[in-house]
Amino acid sequence: MESTIIRDFFLGFIKLHILYHSKEEEIYGKEFRNELARHGYEISFGTLYPIFYKLEKSGYLSSRKANIKGKIRKYYSITDKGKAVLEDSKHKAKELFDELFI
Repeated sequence: MESTIIRDFFLGFIKLHILYHSKEEEIYGKEFRNELARHGYEISFGTLYPIFYKLEKSGYLSSRKANIKGKIRKYYSITDKGKAVLEDSKHKAKELFDELFI
């Protein structure tokens, strides 16, 4: 059970991380996977791409396709709905962390 809780917690933070970075600039899967690795997190594309898909399906991200050297790449950007949920989540996360670590 512990591993399930930790995994769910981790995946929630990945979603927030995606929203944060897509607010700054368009992102795509491989680049974002490298961003997570830079922070010490290893995640498979089989886990990452469904997260992008669900965030887009829920209206938090929008996407566009681009042909890069003959390969189609999907770029994601945050939507207004995504910005609102990101701001709300940041406040809730701060409140929780303040309580946990103070």
